Amino acid sequence: MEFVYGLSFLLLFSLSAYGGLALRRHLNEGHFSKDNMDAVRLVTGLIVSFAALILSLHLSTSKAAFDAANRNRAAYATQLASLDECLRNFSPQMDATRLQLRQYTAAVIVSTWPDEEGPGIETGLDPQHMMLRGEDATLTKLMTHIGLAIDSFVPTDGAAQNIVARCRAEYGTVLAGRWSVIDDTYAPSGRLFTVVISFWLALVFLSFGLQVQQRALSLTVLAIGVLCVSTAMFVIIDLHFPYRGVFGISSMPMRDALADMLRQ
Repeated sequence: MEFVYGLSFLLLFSLSAYGGLALRRHLNEGHFSKDNMDAVRLVTGLIVSFAALILSLHLSTSKAAFDAANRNRAAYATQLASLDECLRNFSPQMDATRLQLRQYTAAVIVSTWPDEEGPGIETGLDPQHMMLRGEDATLTKLMTHIGLAIDSFVPTDGAAQNIVARCRAEYGTVLAGRWSVIDDTYAPSGRLFTVVISFWLALVFLSFGLQVQQRALSLTVLAIGVLCVSTAMFVIIDLHFPYRGVFGISSMPMRDALADMLRQ
């Protein structure tokens, strides 16, 4: 999907530049007087200034949201591994709960990164029917069972009470981290900004096509500009989808957490 957007930007800006070149061929030389060209350059410079400002802000916002989602996913993997470590320490009765936690982590990996190879753990769940974005009811139910198992454990001594309290705190941290990860899947909508900036940039390249002479060097520079700006727009769109595309968030933190859970 992101590549379709990227090719669309490339096509739009290329057609705009070509339209300017074609329009230049059909206009008589009187339209290219110094006063007329100065006016065109003035308006073009104004549009370029606004477009550059919005483009830089849009790119900065998209990158900040992507970095936050990446940090939250890594932190969530650490929190899951810490919860498993706590459950491992205080009672063999938690082995079944630890198994559920491993199944949960494996199901998250399979459902979040469906195009990657699975972790090879039988989860008993059907990842194909899990939601790729937002809260999934099956995973929520499994996580709730883990919490209930921790809450229902009755410690027999003071040391066990302290461990149970720590595990409950770890579970609360996991829940908070889980909601942060869920919220990150809802990328802020930038469609209006994308439409506006694309329209402005199309006008800019139309103006550039009017101004440049049809010589090899000028056309090459114009083509490079089209390619660079199209690439920048592609990066912005790709960053809006943190779990897919070229810059997608890696599954390695979750896989490392699962590997830590599997050690004895």
